[in-house]
Amino acid sequence: MDTWLIALIVVAVLVLIALAAFAYSKRSRVSRVRRAAEQREQARENMQEAQVRAARADREQALAEEQAAQARRELAEVQERSARAEQEARRRAAGAEEDRTAAERLRSEAERLAPDVVSDEQHPHPEGGATRR
Repeated sequence: MDTWLIALIVVAVLVLIALAAFAYSKRSRVSRVRRAAEQREQARENMQEAQVRAARADREQALAEEQAAQARRELAEVQERSARAEQEARRRAAGAEEDRTAAERLRSEAERLAPDVVSDEQHPHPEGGATRR
């Protein structure tokens, strides 16, 4: 074979290899650019999702704090009502004790004044209590 033919074949092969390398590098660059664009898009979506979730978390936190405050208010109201009821019960118990003391004093006075009237009035009730007339 002639030398110029061999040189032409070598040059043709080198040109083909160069074209293939150029095509591969261009394809690689396009792929990198596409991958970078996809990553940027994914990053945008992630940021939007993060903002949505952060807003949701803030809203839930505010609702939880509001609910806790409501529970504390209700507990304070219940404690206040309980304290008032206990105070009223103590007042009533004290009044009942005063009435019991007054009744005992009047019974003693009545017995002292007329013992026969007191014994007639104290008929036992069938259920164990005093009768009312």
